[in-house]
Amino acid sequence: MRRAVAGFDFTFSIPKSASVLWAVADAGTQALIAEAHHAAVAEVVAFMEREVAATRTGATGRDGAVAQVDVAGLIATAFDHYDSRAGDPHLHTHVVVSNKVQTVLDGKWRSLDGRPLHAATVALSELHEAVFADHLTRMFGVSWEARDMGRDRNPAWAITAVPEELVTEFSSRSRHIEVEKNRLIAEYVTQHGRQPSTATIIKLRAQATLSTRPEKNVRSLADLTAEWRSRAGRILGSDATSWARTVTAAKEEPLLLGADDVPLDVIAAIGQSVVEVVGEKRSTWRRWNLTAEAARQTMGYRFASTEDREAIVGLVVDAAEAASLRLTPPELASSPTVFRRPDGTSVFRPKHSTVFSSTVLLAAEDRLLDRARTTTGPTVPLAAVERIAAKPDRKGLVLGPDQAEALGKIALSGRVIDVLVGPAGAGKTTAMSALRRAWENEHGHGSVIGLAPSAVAAQVLADDLGIQTENTAKWWELHERTGATFHAGQLVIVDEASLAGTLSLDRITVAAAEAGAKVLLVGDHAQLQSVTAGGAFSLLVHDRDDAPELVDVHRFVNPWEKTASLGLRHGHTDVIDTYLEHGRIQGGETEAMIDAAYAAWRADTLAGRASVLITDSTESVTALNVRARTDLILDGTVHGTREVELHDGTRAATGDTVITRRNDRRLRAGRSWVRNGDRWTVTQVRDDGSLTLRRAGRTWGGSVVLPADYATEDLDLG
Repeated sequence: MRRAVAGFDFTFSIPKSASVLWAVADAGTQALIAEAHHAAVAEVVAFMEREVAATRTGATGRDGAVAQVDVAGLIATAFDHYDSRAGDPHLHTHVVVSNKVQTVLDGKWRSLDGRPLHAATVALSELHEAVFADHLTRMFGVSWEARDMGRDRNPAWAITAVPEELVTEFSSRSRHIEVEKNRLIAEYVTQHGRQPSTATIIKLRAQATLSTRPEKNVRSLADLTAEWRSRAGRILGSDATSWARTVTAAKEEPLLLGADDVPLDVIAAIGQSVVEVVGEKRSTWRRWNLTAEAARQTMGYRFASTEDREAIVGLVVDAAEAASLRLTPPELASSPTVFRRPDGTSVFRPKHSTVFSSTVLLAAEDRLLDRARTTTGPTVPLAAVERIAAKPDRKGLVLGPDQAEALGKIALSGRVIDVLVGPAGAGKTTAMSALRRAWENEHGHGSVIGLAPSAVAAQVLADDLGIQTENTAKWWELHERTGATFHAGQLVIVDEASLAGTLSLDRITVAAAEAGAKVLLVGDHAQLQSVTAGGAFSLLVHDRDDAPELVDVHRFVNPWEKTASLGLRHGHTDVIDTYLEHGRIQGGETEAMIDAAYAAWRADTLAGRASVLITDSTESVTALNVRARTDLILDGTVHGTREVELHDGTRAATGDTVITRRNDRRLRAGRSWVRNGDRWTVTQVRDDGSLTLRRAGRTWGGSVVLPADYATEDLDLG
């Protein structure tokens, strides 16, 4: 819901390698790096004033304003911060932008329009990093390189001369933990007169982890700098300040580009690349999406001035817009001059609000709609459907009225692409099981197969329905490589269809249509959407007014929860009051809520309950995993004489619960194989760093030996 705010807090952070260089440099160099940062912040704020900032005026319309007009500028105040909560160097500036702006049109003071500020945030972040890199190169002649940050993370740009070991030293709490662990070991030796065993050292490290949980302490920059230089010196093997002086002493003149130095064909090629990258992730996009990607793809260039960089990024975005398909219709009526911006656009259209897509995506959507409207697909006779619907299944369950109706619609429709919609707990699996029995009675054993966007979801579907399944990407790879495809009369169930990308569904359904098979997309358009360009499932559901839908939720014990969950699914925010009335919501400051959530999870696990702890960032997940593991070590659940270090700096030992993050069909676990998202218990850590795992929740069978390289790169604590 819209609400008034006092202002907007933008955080401008410099790359970690630059923070490290700043942290250990002499006072003069520190001041120059901070000056480069402040200059970049000022230039990006000026860019915000020109391209982003606006207010709304007018007395009618749904939002109480009909025109988005320019403002005289922004009022902001900036606060410099030097360190992270863990005490590591982290030079960043909070720029708090006032909500009050002066309107150019009539000179009145109005509220800042927050919509473009939110839309442009990622683009502004990418632009600031690039502008800062330009300033630092012009100032010191440093060069930059893109460094791989591992699975599921974008490459990070870093100063070439700053080694990754030094960045790592100032990027985690590991150093603090090691210092405290060494102190505890020394204390143990004093008390017992001998060195602790390996198992005892693991427990001492767990105690150190708890005792070094960082608190919000204010320390002087002088104290912090002295500590940072000392830590860096141990990594570098030399005086850190002297090292920083060599890094910032330019050995040769850097190559700086002007806007005229970049050929138009290069700009056009980058623009096309920008559209391809954005189009892989989104079905539609606006100028700010293109600007963010254009800033990323031009980060490798160093420019003579910020004006040159802005000009090239703007030209690339223009080229990307030209390569995109415009969905927003043009203005059909011209506005008087007084209602036009300096660039000629009408104030009755928000800045950069044009929506784009691509002909590839729209053509795929058209083909999907056409197949969904085609009724030449295989069917099942009504009598067979009624017979199955009336009989209980192996668990003694009989279909509810909504399930029986959905089953009949799907079996009889003849649509080449059909849909089944239902919220979690509505009985989609039970309905699909009945459909499988009816379909196989008519078309033969094995005539129902399953697909899903992930290998784990495909395995769940196979276990639930007893059918052959595969993930969509693997099926298409096999189809391309071997020609394997569907058969006439088959029913292809695509589960979790809202997570499937549009292009993926188009490829699969065209193969099914050519083979004479039927595709059933099962999911909930109100739940998570595809991480790639998606929305096809929702499109197909809303293209018809008779989409089979399950409406009766069976999963909840309390009747009020059933109603409330459906309200949340439909976006009814007043349902939150219902959860408040039943004591299901707790509020407070972030740290207090994290502690409360962890305490509740810990109480559940100690009581033998299955419990899920959810948070909002990778960093929080890692911190909570470390905290949970520490308690499990201290109570003896996690034990052993050896540990392996995982990709995020955490560790795993016998008794730990872990999650595999990469499909590998060569690693067999009984009749199955290692999938991305599988949960396991570590049963042994071997001398070579490999791990023996058993599927979580099982006491025998289902074991696999995970090679050391997989363990260190593709394993998470779970």
